Amino acid sequence: MKVAEQAPMYLPEVEAHPQPSPYADLIQVTKAAGREYWQIWHLFAFKPEITSHLASFTEEVMRAPAPISSGLRELIAAYTSWTNECQFCWRSHAAVAAELLGSEELVHSVLHDLDSSPLPEAEKALLRFAAKITRHLPEMGERDIQELRAIGWNDEAIYFTILVVSLFNFYNRWVTTSGVHPVSDEIHRMHGKRLALSGYEPKNRLQGMQETLSAIPNRNHGLS
Repeated sequence: MKVAEQAPMYLPEVEAHPQPSPYADLIQVTKAAGREYWQIWHLFAFKPEITSHLASFTEEVMRAPAPISSGLRELIAAYTSWTNECQFCWRSHAAVAAELLGSEELVHSVLHDLDSSPLPEAEKALLRFAAKITRHLPEMGERDIQELRAIGWNDEAIYFTILVVSLFNFYNRWVTTSGVHPVSDEIHRMHGKRLALSGYEPKNRLQGMQETLSAIPNRNHGLS
């Protein structure tokens, strides 16, 4: 079976040496099926003794019970990544957000023109807050928090928003500087659907990906 071609990362030693881990298994099973895969898995697989904690942290930040839904947290992640122009991250998390929120059109409208999008005004305020953290951190102050409280957000909701924005500012820099490339829209949707269903723990993601790939007809899956 022809394997889908992907541009190499900027860290060839990292890409070439995944260590035994669920992320290495994710890379292997996806390649064996001839599919594009998310190169961020190489960053996790290179030092799994470190990154396993990051995966668990991400799972809690994005999926733990909170005043803001997992779908809105994914939208904040996508919007932060859009603000940073991180192609891989915004496309990945836009796909997850669309799955959880039930609308690709909503996510597209938020990313391309937040003000005219149909998102509720209170949620738009969280995204503007996310953009200010990302673009103008030295200007952040207590007044920004007070403005969110004034429209109904409590401190726990603001806390989770700050967590998501901070986490994805890290991911955006890690991914972009390491040369993780976006994949095709179809594959972003496929992985986004699996991430929405399985969450961020790698063992759950591996099981979900195996189920997804086993359901795909046996044909050449090389994609551009």
